Amino acid sequence: MASELFRRRARTWSLLGIACVTVALALPATRSMAADCPGNPGALGTSRTLVVDPREHPRIGTMQYAETLPLQDHEVVLTFDDGPLPRHSNAVLDILAKECVKATFFVVGRMAKAYPDGVRRMHDAGHSIGTHSHNHPLSFHRMTVEQAKQEVDEGIDAVATALGDRAAVAPFFRIPGLLRAEAVEGYLGSQGIQTWSADFPADDWRHISPAAVYGLAMSRLQAKGRGVLLLHDIQPRTVAALPQILHELKARGFRIVHVVPATPDRPKTPTEPSQWRLRPITEQVAISRWPKVPSFSFANAEMLPGPAVSDLGLNAGHMTESVGGPRHLARGQTPLPKRAPWPRQTPMAASANLIAFPIPAGVLFSIPEKSQPAIRAMIPVASHHATAGAGLGATKLDEAAPATAAGAPVRQISGSAAIAPAALQRGPIGLTARPRPLNH
Repeated sequence: MASELFRRRARTWSLLGIACVTVALALPATRSMAADCPGNPGALGTSRTLVVDPREHPRIGTMQYAETLPLQDHEVVLTFDDGPLPRHSNAVLDILAKECVKATFFVVGRMAKAYPDGVRRMHDAGHSIGTHSHNHPLSFHRMTVEQAKQEVDEGIDAVATALGDRAAVAPFFRIPGLLRAEAVEGYLGSQGIQTWSADFPADDWRHISPAAVYGLAMSRLQAKGRGVLLLHDIQPRTVAALPQILHELKARGFRIVHVVPATPDRPKTPTEPSQWRLRPITEQVAISRWPKVPSFSFANAEMLPGPAVSDLGLNAGHMTESVGGPRHLARGQTPLPKRAPWPRQTPMAASANLIAFPIPAGVLFSIPEKSQPAIRAMIPVASHHATAGAGLGATKLDEAAPATAAGAPVRQISGSAAIAPAALQRGPIGLTARPRPLNH
């Protein structure tokens, strides 16, 4: 029992020792590259070299593609486009050399033909040399395959001529303006050339200040945590912002990775498929979001019988005749719609055993009227002016006015309401004075 426990402890300590040795070997390598930088012991340096196989991963850069380089957290790949332009490209090379940083340059063929010394200087400094077409046209998304092929091939030939060795040109290509097209990417993939986009740019091709270039580069890198940074070595604002970018990368704990293509003498870096995703989906998330399709086992796999045409009551001959070709009408004949192929409605025979439902009586819907007592609107009486024959305001019109007898019958108004007290009497109607005009 004691011997078994001793063996387990010894095995645990041996595994821990191996792990510590591995970490110790890895850390000094990174530090030594920065410490070995001539004249700058505190340089940023290049943490490691990543060897990729372009045929296995033909398109990279999350700005346009699903995959990117298999970088770890806080790892950065620096890329520069459009050079060489000696005045600015040489300044970029000096800044990178001071920090012992390796980058990838995407060279334009026409620029390589004009400044071959600049291309050789990039290569001699240890940087990777990709291509960026021959004339840098911003129309790759509208080109035919033949036009794109000519631009790609001429650019590679110009860079290879400047270097004196076609093998010195890395099979990396970035489409000008990132104006991608499926046909162009297909041709590049067939030639074993890896199409590079980027994970974030610094917008240094725009008319902005060096401070803005620095701010965009660091803010976008901090947001993604790792990736490929797109810069241009022909811009003065990039030359001015690059020292501050490299200084801040070191201050924030970022590390530079140099990317080179795999060769027969240089095997690719072992990676997992998930590492080529900037935000890989974990297995737990995939299982929780995408349930697997269950496998069913059927006890009986017989086919169920389908209905026949005769079961539908359709006349096959009539249907064929109805759906035939167009009919030719005689002159003056009116075209009529064709008869539908389905059968006409047929009356159903009434069953002798019908169930009669009760019908509501009419009295259920009658509304009785209310009976109210008769209401007298007024009580007519004889006018005392007619009998007196004299009084204030009495005229012949008063004498001629008809008088209603007190005992005369009164018409009853059904539903009327009283509008005056019962003692209301009718007064005389007379014209005592002529009305004055309103305009006098």
